[in-house]
Amino acid sequence: MSKIAENIIRFREIIEPTATLVAVSKTKPNSDLQEAYDAGQRHLGENKIQEMTEKRETLPKDIHWHMIGHTQRNKVKYMAPYVHLIHSVDSPRLAKEINKQAKNNERTINCLLQIHIAEEESKFGFDKQELLDYLNSDAFKALENIQIKGLMGMATFTDDKDQVRKEFKVLKALYDEIKTTDLLKNKDKFTELSMGMTGDYEIALEEGSTMVRIGSAIFGSRD
Repeated sequence: MSKIAENIIRFREIIEPTATLVAVSKTKPNSDLQEAYDAGQRHLGENKIQEMTEKRETLPKDIHWHMIGHTQRNKVKYMAPYVHLIHSVDSPRLAKEINKQAKNNERTINCLLQIHIAEEESKFGFDKQELLDYLNSDAFKALENIQIKGLMGMATFTDDKDQVRKEFKVLKALYDEIKTTDLLKNKDKFTELSMGMTGDYEIALEEGSTMVRIGSAIFGSRD
């Protein structure tokens, strides 16, 4: 059994059934992705649309492709025909473009709204008030071809576990608050809380994550 297969099996035993494992395969060759697939992994995460689209052309068609990176509006059209879930919807303008491209492809695209919970300025996402204002807006109500499946957030890159836990708690509280409002269409499909990566997934799971994104601990350090 390959090292990648061993890692996939080990993480799935830890993470499932409480959460979904998204194996983050960015920069990795298709041979590595195929090893993960052969070990039973179907959810793969990429952070560049072009790379994801190229990989998809030669890999099995039942892979669920997750776009986890910052998304440029002018690239949405390339993944609109097939993407399984976009984790990184961080602005009304991006949501509008995804909706447009989903409509062009006669499908509904599943999305997560990215929330800025970290103390780092480099992270993207809505803050709480921006999110609530957006969910109350006509622009949001006009989205016919997007299904909001939940929220995503990235904690500060730090060794301070208390800070990471505090940030995940903030995200979970916001998720719970939105779930009790009437701001969403198809509220029963608002079920995902994507938080936790290689360095902090254990804390994320303890704080209610339903989806964790693991890259280097499965595939090795990035090329």
